[in-house]
Amino acid sequence: MTIPHRVTGTGDQHVLVLHDWFGTSAGWGPFLDYLDGRAFSYAFLDYRGYGERKDVTGEYTLAEIAADALALADQLGWDRFSLVGHSMGGKAAQQVLAEAPLRVRKLVGLAPVPAGAYPLDEAGEALFYGAAGDREKRYAILDLVTGQRAGRVWLDRMVDQSLRLSNAAAFDGYVRDWTTADLERRIDGNPVPVKVIVGEHDLALTADVMRGTWLEHYPNAELEELGGSGHYPMYEAPVALASSLESFLHN
Repeated sequence: MTIPHRVTGTGDQHVLVLHDWFGTSAGWGPFLDYLDGRAFSYAFLDYRGYGERKDVTGEYTLAEIAADALALADQLGWDRFSLVGHSMGGKAAQQVLAEAPLRVRKLVGLAPVPAGAYPLDEAGEALFYGAAGDREKRYAILDLVTGQRAGRVWLDRMVDQSLRLSNAAAFDGYVRDWTTADLERRIDGNPVPVKVIVGEHDLALTADVMRGTWLEHYPNAELEELGGSGHYPMYEAPVALASSLESFLHN
């Protein structure tokens, strides 16, 4: 199976990039304009049910994302690579690490979901598990994680994009997996260099959450909190994000 993907850059350092629950391989905003394509090659994957693979059916799980990510790395001839994962993609990246730890050079989590189960209360379940078929719930989630600071035009655009570029079965399947899957035993103590980047205005995946999860699990992890950003630094603080990411990957 040939996996459609997007590549930015032609550099010798290879980076596999995994998008969030609302995003696609194309959903990275102006951040892409500030990446160093001479030093890095970035490959952006669409999950099954999303983007260019919207009509590809599957189980819609983190394990499936990881299998497809590794298949894409093989397709590209990348024996070793760094991983970047945003939100749900941050947990999927940890699944890749669990499956192939010797292939991962560095790991970057952008407002990433932790490795353990992510329990939701009754209201949270109603909001997140009901979002596949409810535009207003998708809007409310995006408004929450950006600190209720973003304007309606951007929020509407993000919601409309998610509705247009993902199918409802995939959107529903992934959230039920990333909130319940527990990878802690498989990744705990892994020595891979890790950087976690969060936005100061993210009301869900905060710096404190990262200190109690990612920084506990990975002995070589560091944390940066980006000012002026919530859950989507690729839109909210693209220059700062590109600089933070590549300064870590370069070293």
